[in-house]
Amino acid sequence: MHEHDVLCFGETMAMFVAEQAGGLATVSQFGKRIAGADSNVAIGLARLGLKVRWLSRVGDDSLGRFVLESLRREGLDCSGVEVDGNYPTGFQLKSRSDDGSDPVVEYFRRGSAASQLSPAHIRADWLQARHLHATGIPLALSQGCRALSHALVDAMRAAGHSISFDPNLRPSLWPDQGSMVREINALAAKADWVLPGLEEGRLLTGQRSPADIAGFYLDQGVELVVIKLGDAGAYFRSAKGEGQVAPVAVSRVVDTVGAGDAFAVGVLSALLEGRALAEAVARGNWCGSRAVQSRGDMEGLPLRHELDATHLRTSA
Repeated sequence: MHEHDVLCFGETMAMFVAEQAGGLATVSQFGKRIAGADSNVAIGLARLGLKVRWLSRVGDDSLGRFVLESLRREGLDCSGVEVDGNYPTGFQLKSRSDDGSDPVVEYFRRGSAASQLSPAHIRADWLQARHLHATGIPLALSQGCRALSHALVDAMRAAGHSISFDPNLRPSLWPDQGSMVREINALAAKADWVLPGLEEGRLLTGQRSPADIAGFYLDQGVELVVIKLGDAGAYFRSAKGEGQVAPVAVSRVVDTVGAGDAFAVGVLSALLEGRALAEAVARGNWCGSRAVQSRGDMEGLPLRHELDATHLRTSA
């Protein structure tokens, strides 16, 4: 019996969200929230009833205390979060977009406490979780974070636990595109389930079609590839077959940030429950549709009772 279902790791930042539309330089009022693709997934999985441990670092400052308390309120086991007295908590500014377009985000995370993560912060008991979720973001934060990513994936593979990977490309964090592609693909090849977006997959593999993108990773030993297709839904392929699942109709898009993380929450939670692939992808589409209808990076992630109230509650 595993103490935790999922181990997630990465950086959670404080986020200041503009309360008026317009350029960030002209906005005078901001709301304070948290942000981070890796912790978005951790929160989403916890909201659906999974036991999730979060591995990270925050600064010994007011933003770090705010981040840590926010994560605890979401039900994450934060025993793997260290408070760093030498480096600050990262934060970001996010513009408000009222027309459904992508907001502007400015990051202030260089030299943050989370960027000081390394394999030295791993504890053996944390590796008893039955699943590890990783993204490409820690790979870009520092050499230590990159080494941590590989160490966690290697240890979980050696223990026979499943691993999922979302590229979550952040080109601005990398010195050049070639380095990004090389490092992202090196970690992706170690995962069981890979979840890129279509344009991410094209950039990373040089292939154009969803089938060929999936084939690129399947040829390297990945068991399952699920590709987000935006308003065309999502495509999946494994050695057992392939398919495409239609999107969930949305009347109005409020905020697109975090939609891919919500999609991952849906897919991963269903797979960890033993659901069929098509059902898992359908849940991913539904969770993604919820996210784009809410303002904020993780505010739209559903609770378990909301999921159970839909037709998606049926057994595999």
